[in-house]
Amino acid sequence: MTTGGRPDTAPVRPGEELPLGPLSDVMRGQVPGDVDALEVEQFPGGFSNLTYLLRAGEQEYVLRRAPLGPVAKGAHDMAREYRLLEKIHPVLAVAPAPALLVEDPEVLGSPFYLMERRRGTVVRTKLPAEYAALPEAPRQMSQALADTLADLHAVDIDAAGLRGIGKPEGFNRRQVEGWAGRWRRARELLKDSGDLPPPAELRDELVIAWLEANVPDETAHTLVHNDFKLDNLMLDPADPSKVTALLDWEMTTVGDPLVDLGLTLTYWTMPEQPGGVQGRIGAAASEQGFFTREELLERYAERSGRDVSNVAWYEVLGHFKLAVIVIQIFARYRLGQTQDPRFAPLAGQAQWLIEEAWRRISQAPGAQGELQGSAPQAADE
Repeated sequence: MTTGGRPDTAPVRPGEELPLGPLSDVMRGQVPGDVDALEVEQFPGGFSNLTYLLRAGEQEYVLRRAPLGPVAKGAHDMAREYRLLEKIHPVLAVAPAPALLVEDPEVLGSPFYLMERRRGTVVRTKLPAEYAALPEAPRQMSQALADTLADLHAVDIDAAGLRGIGKPEGFNRRQVEGWAGRWRRARELLKDSGDLPPPAELRDELVIAWLEANVPDETAHTLVHNDFKLDNLMLDPADPSKVTALLDWEMTTVGDPLVDLGLTLTYWTMPEQPGGVQGRIGAAASEQGFFTREELLERYAERSGRDVSNVAWYEVLGHFKLAVIVIQIFARYRLGQTQDPRFAPLAGQAQWLIEEAWRRISQAPGAQGELQGSAPQAADE
């Protein structure tokens, strides 16, 4: 696997090493490969779960486990992710096959699972070297992104036995309520740190109130990946139109498919922010030949047959969800539960995402409606 022409693995970060003896013992006889010659590297790109490459002789596996430190109840559930892949892999070829689930936290400190290693190119920040001589590569990648999302949403959840993985009815309202609660809990943890503006200056409660007041009806229930973005795809190094894997199934559920589309657009249109996570393929990438926001919407609508005219609400939700994820990661860093220096600027990115959500609300026709003239007070926990 490569990222922009570079190997996508690196030495394991200090403090995130794996105990090779117990790991070898639990793998022995359960998966093919020479587990006594186990080698470990780390996939360093993610900000949430810890993901490693294991080499057991000629066999390679990807190991996923929860991040270090306390995690929110129900989050980073590796057993659930493993069982999801057991059902999704047979009906969606881009989903990797799971190989081994270990629920005993004594082995690594938390449950974990192994899955097959897929190979391909992951595009994060710019056009990789292997695609530089292919003039259609940006459009092919863009189309692959839209088409894979539509294919995911076309899975027959009843035939695959997947309807029961979530509670589809009332999904959108529960999304707002759930993410708002997580935001407020993280904000409370940081209230005396000075990392966020005081409540009167942060438009978080305005964003929450608008989302609550404008929850759309759900017209369909499908698989929802919940973190669908370009750098969760692996692409064929020789053919950027071909997806070899879709990764990070942790938050997958059943609900309104446009929730996925809104978050995808959040990532797709995000510019670089000073002090934030830099350089994803985003708003400026249309100059390189990638789809614009409008072209991505059009392609998804064409492939899926869905009405995307009300996508603004889902984009605002996408910005808010990403702000919550970012601030939860930052809170763990601020409380000393993880030492990864990449997390230091994330409070600023969370604030930017809240402001961007409010800007999109302000630009939507009639969007402020009943909120004009009064600002909701911060809600108590």
